[in-house]
Amino acid sequence: MSITNDSEFKAALAKLTPAQQRMVAARFTDNVLPLCEDPRVVAAVNAAKRPDITEAELTVVYQAAKTASVETYTQCGKEADWRNQASHFVAEAALACVSPPDRGSNNLAWTVAMNARMARTCESIANGQGTENREAEQQYRILTEFMNQ
Repeated sequence: MSITNDSEFKAALAKLTPAQQRMVAARFTDNVLPLCEDPRVVAAVNAAKRPDITEAELTVVYQAAKTASVETYTQCGKEADWRNQASHFVAEAALACVSPPDRGSNNLAWTVAMNARMARTCESIANGQGTENREAEQQYRILTEFMNQ
């Protein structure tokens, strides 16, 4: 199986269980994690990779990731710094990764993918490269590898 566009990507994500979505979402976030240095974000992504994570553990890391998300939003809003903006989108992706079932979206992996793409776009702008990036193709590859395991 090979995914080549967003339609196939979204359809494949919809077939995953919530636990599988969380695990692949963590991989999407791992791909952009260097854009955010907050240890709470790193901890959330690492927690999301665990197939045995409990709802209680999710709640704890969710609260920490939520705080990081709010703090990065405040930072990116005061100077319109694209690197801070990228960091905020990574924090948002990590937050979605650990959203408890009653707080998350139906397709948390899609939410994470979009935040990761936004983070990469912000990085590209900060580097003076415009808005084109290859994050979508990386996500297609990551999901294909995950589904082929």
